[in-house]
Amino acid sequence: MDSCTHCGACCASFRVDFARDQLDEEGGMVPAGLAVDVTQRLCRMRGTDHASPRCAALVGTVGTKVHCAIYEWRPSPCREFEPGSHACVRAQARHGVAPV
Repeated sequence: MDSCTHCGACCASFRVDFARDQLDEEGGMVPAGLAVDVTQRLCRMRGTDHASPRCAALVGTVGTKVHCAIYEWRPSPCREFEPGSHACVRAQARHGVAPV
């Protein structure tokens, strides 16, 4: 997945909601400071619900060189995202990034 270190389009395209129990303060791994509450059981990665979404954990320039500052601790939607999927291609097109 080396191509993902040059893209990052998914991290700047989609809302990332996940179960609150994935937060470090709840026994999970995702740093609580990078999440906002949505409901009593649901959180969202900070920055992903803006008009121009960009995850607070994304470092670098989309389409050039990026990395996730919390890669080892990222929430389940990020772990489950498939490079090359329809959603990936849509995100790349949104940012003018050539398909992986």
